[in-house]
Amino acid sequence: MTYKFEQLEVWQRSLEYADQIHEIADRLPKHERYNLADQMTRAANSIALNVAEGSTGLSDAEQDRFLRIALRSLLETVASLHLINRRNYLDDPTPLREAYRDSETLFAKLQAFRSSLDTDSTVREEPIEYDDDPPF
Repeated sequence: MTYKFEQLEVWQRSLEYADQIHEIADRLPKHERYNLADQMTRAANSIALNVAEGSTGLSDAEQDRFLRIALRSLLETVASLHLINRRNYLDDPTPLREAYRDSETLFAKLQAFRSSLDTDSTVREEPIEYDDDPPF
């Protein structure tokens, strides 16, 4: 048996992104192990978990709510990447750049998924345009 969410490309991408974030967190200094590393890995895990939880056959409006939470968690991981870069925690910023680029793709996929839903909500968030060049 497979669950609906296991077939979603956005869920599979969220797993890959979570793996990237965990790898970056593993490289952080020891003093950040229980602070930034834990925070960013929880946020990365939350993306996949909310996509899965939202796919349980609920209404589109309810699924949209879980996808919005996933998007917020994704943005939290991006903010973490900025903190890591500002504090020079990694000698090589390449993993930050790669994660940032992958976050843009995942963000677009989550937004597209939300846009495909037929929600009755009158509150709409406008899509956000971001630069193509990562800041790192």
